[in-house]
Amino acid sequence: MFRTLSDFITDITGGAREAAAFDENDYRLAAAALLVHVMSIDGAVTVEEQAVLRTILANRFGLDEKESEALVELAIAKDAEAVDLYAFTSVLNRALDDEGRRRIVEMMFEVAYADGGLSEFEDNLVWRAAELLNVGSRDRIRIRREVREETETGGEQPE
Repeated sequence: MFRTLSDFITDITGGAREAAAFDENDYRLAAAALLVHVMSIDGAVTVEEQAVLRTILANRFGLDEKESEALVELAIAKDAEAVDLYAFTSVLNRALDDEGRRRIVEMMFEVAYADGGLSEFEDNLVWRAAELLNVGSRDRIRIRREVREETETGGEQPE
């Protein structure tokens, strides 16, 4: 019913419904919702975290600015109505292989480190999500170390 009402409002205002490209079972929406959850878990959403979130979504999923913004808006709504992480991780488990699920954990750490550090809340959230994504402790710890090192060096790669 809400979607029908939303479609009606979109039609009468002449707007296009860009967000329709991301349905309930779209792994990109599930990933974005996890990233939004990471961004907000410590109670402080920074400009840096928001920028990193949009950049990650655009780069990893090949989205333009408008699509990325639509995905973030949907992800915020999905995160707000979620009661646990399972709804998101189950979609990701069905859609992605082992490497894809490790990339999701990497993306979560990138958002977590965007504000300069990793809070205990962020670390715990990524740990719980990684467990649900069947990403082992060894991989999770390696990914966390790599993202931390990249963050500390400013992304500079030695030649």
